[in-house]
Order: sequence, then C-alpha cells, then structure tokens
Amino acid sequence: MAIKGVLRASMMQVRVLNIEDSVKFYRDILGLEEVCRTEDGRVCFKGYDEFDHHTFTIRLADKPGLDFLAFKVSCPKALDEIEEQTKAFGLDYEVIEANTDQPGYGKRLAVQLPTGHRIDLFAEVEMAENHPDLHNPDIWPGGKQPKGVGATMVDHALLFGPNSAEAVRYMKEVMGLGVAEVARTPDGKADACTWLTGSNRPHDVAVLEFDQPGKIHHLAFKLNSWTEVGRAADILTINNVMIDAGPMRHGITRGYTIYFFDPSGNRCELFAGGYAYYPDMPVRVWDFDQLGKGIFYYDRKLKENYLEVIT
Repeated sequence: MAIKGVLRASMMQVRVLNIEDSVKFYRDILGLEEVCRTEDGRVCFKGYDEFDHHTFTIRLADKPGLDFLAFKVSCPKALDEIEEQTKAFGLDYEVIEANTDQPGYGKRLAVQLPTGHRIDLFAEVEMAENHPDLHNPDIWPGGKQPKGVGATMVDHALLFGPNSAEAVRYMKEVMGLGVAEVARTPDGKADACTWLTGSNRPHDVAVLEFDQPGKIHHLAFKLNSWTEVGRAADILTINNVMIDAGPMRHGITRGYTIYFFDPSGNRCELFAGGYAYYPDMPVRVWDFDQLGKGIFYYDRKLKENYLEVIT
C-alpha cells in the first residue's frame, strides 16, 4: 500500500550506565552495526536491514531509560504539515537543526507528549554506507552474516505515562497513526493501553496509562521468524544475558518474542511475525481480565512484576 505522512518508528536514543559494556551488548550480542561515535560520546548503531545512516543511539547517563523515540516522515512537506498541526494541537515542541546531535539527520521536530515522553519526527536522513544491497542483492549486505542475534532493525517501544488518552489522540489526529489494538481498564470504561502503527506493522508504539511520566517498559528490535527468536534465546543464554520472559508468543499482535535486559537495566525485546495491519481493519479489543492471555498467550496469565519493572 502507499504510505504517506508518518512511515514508521525508525530511530531511538537510550541512556546507559556504561558505554563500552553497552557497545559490546548491542554490537556483539544483538548484532547491530556500530556506525559512528560523536564528539560528546554518543555511539550510533543500525540493524543490517536498515538503509538510514543510523537508527539507535546510546549515551552515558546516571540512570537508564529512553531519551526519545523518532518517527520517519515521508517528505519535508509532510513534516511541515505535522509542525503546523502540532502547534494547533497545543503541544510544546522544538526544532532541532540538521546534523547536530544525530549525524546524518535532517531537521527534526522534538514533541513533548502529555505522557512525559519525547517524540521526534524527521523526513530526511543520509543513507548508511553499509546499507542492504540494491543490485542482485544478497540477503545480508555484501553477503556477510551479521554478528550475534542479527537484529534487522528498530521495531517499536512501549511507553508508560499519565494522560495516555491525550497522547494517543495526538498520534492519531496529527501523526496519522492507526489503532490496531486496545486493552480496557478493569471497569471497561477506558483504554489502559493502546497499540498504534504507521504502516502495516502490528505496532510502532504502544502507550500504557501510568502514574509516573516518561517511563519505558521496553524497546524492541525486529527478527524475521520464530526460529530466529529461538536462536536468539540460545545466544542470550550463552552470553549470560538476563532473560525476563520467553521465548513465547503474544495474543496481542500475534508476535513471537523474547524479553531481556541490557547491562544498564533497560528491558529489550526481539520481535518477529505478527499480523499485517491495514487502515480499514477494526480495532481489536482486550478485556482487562484477559490481558494475561494477550501478553503471555500460551500461559494465559501475567508474569509477576512484568508490568512493574520499568526505566
């Protein structure tokens, strides 16, 4: 299908407690390519199946968490329209000039969501030097197998914060994202969590109502299959990575998945499969008492502390 406006979640910046431990984790275990390092100490990565200059950045901080989740927009005109609509919507934002904190990136809008999170939007970015082959392409760039797990690309994030309904309204009305699924509150009168997408992914971002602003449950990278999720579990175990849940399947999105923690305590996910979303599809609804089945489809019950451990 032709996708216009916001295309997908495509870049994020994460806080870590130790740069070199984190580089070894994301580069050597998850298999992201280290693209560059900035003068202020940030390290930029990309998945092997991504064309953009980089899509994942880490920076040293005194506590872990997410600085921002960025969405790619189809063209500069669409970005200008989103800026005008953001202004009319009433959210605070700033314009970040090209090639400042993120090498290779054009102008970005940094929007402050009512949940306390920052969403960046951009239309222009340089192509990665080591991008997927374009002529008689092999399945890996240059025919070289990725390291470690072999994460293909940035996929999505689950955000926790207050005023989630207003954040979802902005994502729908201004960003043009579609709602794929919702989970109801215990009384059934509101949405406790919403899964939104800009393309035919089952989700690019999910937003859950929470009493603390700016929190993140997990950040996710994409794999190609259930088999790769199983292989990832082997590699994570061999490297003594702390596994939180899985390998398993979600009822929500139908994806195959495994959750684990990076050396700083950020929860990560490797996600494969899931259904294809299209804008004409109705919203899939989960009752609160069925949320265990929605997340842990085979066990059909919530794992203790799964929704309580956040950064």
